[in-house]
Amino acid sequence: METRRHELLEDIHAQVSSVAGEHGIEADLADQIGCAIADHLANNWGGQNFTFPKDHHYQISSRDEEIYDKFNGRNHHILAKDYNLTIRAIYKIIKRVRAKGDPNQTTLF
Repeated sequence: METRRHELLEDIHAQVSSVAGEHGIEADLADQIGCAIADHLANNWGGQNFTFPKDHHYQISSRDEEIYDKFNGRNHHILAKDYNLTIRAIYKIIKRVRAKGDPNQTTLF
């Protein structure tokens, strides 16, 4: 009887192999990398229960910084249309990113 791996670990193996292949890594090596990462996660996280985060905050922050980078002072309506947001939402995003500091500006000290 064939021993099967847990569904989550099989999926991690498959997903990592797929992404590695998309980055130009040959299929054999991509498969080995996927297997090694699944093994590593099983060894380090095995037996624990946790909720896997959706990373929503990071994605919103990336989007907001992208909107801020494209903002030229007069294109609120274009950005709202491009990102499927209201003009008011664009104003709030610009204000929030400005308050956080320009993500592209380095500090002197």
